[in-house]
Amino acid sequence: MLLTNKVAIITGAARGIGNATTLLFAKEGCQVAMIVRSLNDKVQLTLNQIEQAGGTAKAYICDASSYEQAHKTVEQVVNDFGCIDILVNNAGITQDKLLLRMTEDDWDKVIDVNLKSAFNFIHAVTPYMVRRRSGSIISMSSVVGMYGNAGQSNYAASKAGIIALTQSVAKELGSRNIRANAIAPGFIQTDMTAALNKEAQDQKLTRIPMKRIGTSEEVAQAALFLASDMSSYISGQVIPVTGAMA
Repeated sequence: MLLTNKVAIITGAARGIGNATTLLFAKEGCQVAMIVRSLNDKVQLTLNQIEQAGGTAKAYICDASSYEQAHKTVEQVVNDFGCIDILVNNAGITQDKLLLRMTEDDWDKVIDVNLKSAFNFIHAVTPYMVRRRSGSIISMSSVVGMYGNAGQSNYAASKAGIIALTQSVAKELGSRNIRANAIAPGFIQTDMTAALNKEAQDQKLTRIPMKRIGTSEEVAQAALFLASDMSSYISGQVIPVTGAMA
């Protein structure tokens, strides 16, 4: 197993990519702290699946966009598990509108949940990782953060910010043997993309040479690679998981 005896914090762990990453990490021997907004049937199912498979996971209710809550939660995770080896910043939302119709609240909510939450948790885990001179920080960006997209200026800005944040953190913490990388998923089958109508989904497929939608599990595999020692000399990078989407 690739993550035996490692401890990971995963934000946005209740569904989609975060949930797939939680299950895969636990399967690979990792002890997982699931950061969720509330306990629900999906979270409980995930905890039960991990327990039945002999793994270890615990759910923590936390608003990742809150600086104070993020720091208190990280402190509790360290008290419970003893350390933090891996952070996966996955919390994210969309509030899609054309720029001229976008409200200040639409902008602020997306920036807070998608970008500020990543800062909050990186800031909170860094002292523990620095003390142990080891760590892997993985943040979910998006292909939209690399190229932009009409109707998603707030989302694109937040995901582009993730890339810049990741590259800056990699430079600041590299001397402490802490790596920081980003993943840029393309069109992935999640609750967010499922809300799109068939016409919108078909239009996106025309831009994907592999001619199919990606899965959350495929993004989770990229996160596993970046969390494991297989990527021990990779830092400051953005790994697209897009099926060559242009």
